[in-house]
Amino acid sequence: TMPGLLDLVHLTTWAVCAVIKLPQLAAVLRARSASGLSVGSLLLELAGFLVFLRYQVYYDYPLETYLEYPIIMAQDVILLYCILHFSGQRKRALFFAVIYWGAWYMLTLQKWVIDLAMNLCTFISAASKLVQLQHLWQTKDSGQASALTWGMSAYTCASKLLTTWCEVLILIRFIIMLILNIWVTATILHYRKTKKTD
Repeated sequence: TMPGLLDLVHLTTWAVCAVIKLPQLAAVLRARSASGLSVGSLLLELAGFLVFLRYQVYYDYPLETYLEYPIIMAQDVILLYCILHFSGQRKRALFFAVIYWGAWYMLTLQKWVIDLAMNLCTFISAASKLVQLQHLWQTKDSGQASALTWGMSAYTCASKLLTTWCEVLILIRFIIMLILNIWVTATILHYRKTKKTD
């Protein structure tokens, strides 16, 4: 039964990743506003995904271990563009695109660069969640932040814990991300509740 369960977890994770940012995107487009969302958080998240994806590609990991990353990154890029668009900072999109494009190539110029980046990857991704949390605490308003998107992120981290037993470093990463995703989800729901009672 264990292989069957793992297959199911894999499939549901891919399904969730395929639509993970759509509730967030829908909320931003519906409100034509990105209040409650931190651009810094999204940029850090993208950086973390970029490093993780580059590492897996560089070391020839099997495709199924990182297939969801390009899908999530594409959604993140669209979301980032919408946030910049609604906050009147569209011109910065090209600047960010050039930086990430350059980083993709720079990461594998030397083996030690990609190894170091991978070691820092968990810190980068954790920082992205903490920046979003800080933004929520400062504004005390979840705005268009989607609890469903963050909840789905927590689910994908939990599922990765079941399917990733290979590397301690990667395992630690998913435990930290799981805790932080749940924290952000809870914070969004908390501020949504307080807003309704005001």
